[in-house]
Amino acid sequence: MACNLEAKTNGISPNSFDIEIPIRANKESVENESNINYFQRAQWLRAAMLGANDGLITVASMMIGIGAIKEDIGVMILTGFAGLVAGACSMAIGEFVSVYTQYDIEIAQMKREREANSNNTNGVVDDESTEREKLPNPFQAALASALAFSVGAVMPLLAASFIRNHKMRMGVVGGVVSMALLVFGGVGALVGKTPVMKSCVRVLIGGWMAMAITFGFTKLIGRTGI
Repeated sequence: MACNLEAKTNGISPNSFDIEIPIRANKESVENESNINYFQRAQWLRAAMLGANDGLITVASMMIGIGAIKEDIGVMILTGFAGLVAGACSMAIGEFVSVYTQYDIEIAQMKREREANSNNTNGVVDDESTEREKLPNPFQAALASALAFSVGAVMPLLAASFIRNHKMRMGVVGGVVSMALLVFGGVGALVGKTPVMKSCVRVLIGGWMAMAITFGFTKLIGRTGI
């Protein structure tokens, strides 16, 4: 708080004084918000959302595709379950290989930097131990990817498991998948601080296209007997 105690001489009482109170904006919340690294957050968000969306769309498309030519609920559920297992394994292996490749590249870069800075041994050792803690874990990435895929894939399976009527079952699967896609798109937008409506519409349209294309091609092949 700054005070101006200088007396006034232009007719104002010399006992009066001005008090200047500077207004300090509370910048802590703004700074904390600006310090959030949304790029780093996007890395794990991308993996989780990709796995869940893949599981949801892949298994739902397979079930709707087989439902286009087969009305048996057992065949539809078995197809979806096979897609869940195969997709989860594929996601896990793909993520493991990808992250392990990144891990090897970063280890090699660390070794080159250590050799270049060999004069400062203590600092390099400390830096290396710190950097190793930040390296991606291929096993964790593979497990997270497989779990995310399974979470998405189990939704259409549960939706179709208790409905015997074929047309109703197809409609319920499509409805559940649409709602889940909207939720995934909204959650991804909120966490990543991107427009919610645009994200939801984009994810929903992509899922509809995948299911429609799978349904159409399976129906065509089933009719022509190729």
